[in-house]
Order: sequence, then structure tokens, then C-alpha cells
Amino acid sequence: MERVVVYIDGANFYGGIFSINPKYTDTKFDFERYINKIVGNRQLMFVKYYNASLKQQINPEIFKKQQRLFSRLRKIKNCEVILSKRKPRLDTEGKEYHTIKGDDINLALDMLEDAYENKYDTAILISSDGDFVSLVRKVKHKGKKIELHYFANCISNELLNEATYSKMIDKKILKKFFYRETDKKTKAKSNETKMRQQKRE
Repeated sequence: MERVVVYIDGANFYGGIFSINPKYTDTKFDFERYINKIVGNRQLMFVKYYNASLKQQINPEIFKKQQRLFSRLRKIKNCEVILSKRKPRLDTEGKEYHTIKGDDINLALDMLEDAYENKYDTAILISSDGDFVSLVRKVKHKGKKIELHYFANCISNELLNEATYSKMIDKKILKKFFYRETDKKTKAKSNETKMRQQKRE
């Protein structure tokens, strides 16, 4: 059976969702269902998600939502959340903003090391970042396949051309896989009710 590992560029995914609709957010995306869908009948070895925590003091509410997303991701079987640091920078007007440092290099090193250690046959890369072109070439040189899932508004054509297989993430896919927490709570309550009824019987 074909062995698959999924690598998610979290910051790029957020930017991709925003490019489709500024009202959309990655904190409402059901990564577990989406991963299961794109992996299909193949053997999922593990998942690695890369991002950095937002600054709590800047926006506490958005920080909490992101932390809940990280918690949901960690509950996915064999999913590792790898967090980098956010570094302060100044724009041309002297205003401070924060950039993520280290997430791309961590993803690249992990995917390359995993290829050399023969941990997968196919790497699923969820990103549109052209900085990964050299990585994809190296991984393919090791005889591995690269499956790319990307957003059209921010894709690097060079990266797209290097992929063994590619699939665009569009508005339809986002709507299909938005996380419905209320639905899951309702289902859990329904199961709990059924169990109580069975005990009574």
C-alpha cells in the first residue's frame, strides 16, 4: 500500500483562505476530514503542521481561536504541530508587525529527512509557496512523489510544474470542509442518549 505523509504550511494555508474570502478563517476548517479525503485509501503515516502562535497581547480573542485550532490538530491521530517564533519587524512607517521565522525551513528539513529515511512514498504538501521548489526537486530525486494542494491566487507556477500531482483548493472545497463544532456536539449528545437508552433496556 502506498505510504503517505502530509505536510501543512499553516501560515500559507491561512493566506490562501483569506485570498478567497477575507471572512474565511483556518480556525473553522476541518483539517481532519480534509486530510482523510485527500489521502483516500492510501496508508497515512503521519501529519505535520507548521505555524507560529499569534501574540496574545495583540488580539486575545483571535489568539484563543488559534489555540483551539492547534488543540484540534493535536487530537488527530499521528499529527504533530510544530510551532516557530514570531519576530517583531518595522514597516516603512515605523509601525511594528510580526513575521514567522523558521516554519518553512522546519517543513523542508522534515520532508527531506523523512524522504531519506524512507518514511513515505508520497509527500502531500499543502502550500502554494514557491520557496519549496528546490525541496520538491530534491525529494523527487529520491524517488518520491509530491502531491501539491494549493490556492490559485498565491501559487508559484514553478512549484506547480514540479509537483507529481496537483489539486487546487477552491471555495467549494473550503465550504465542504468547514468545521462544524455544533454538529459534532449534537452527534456526541445523540450517541450519549443512545447509550443511556441501551443501559435502561
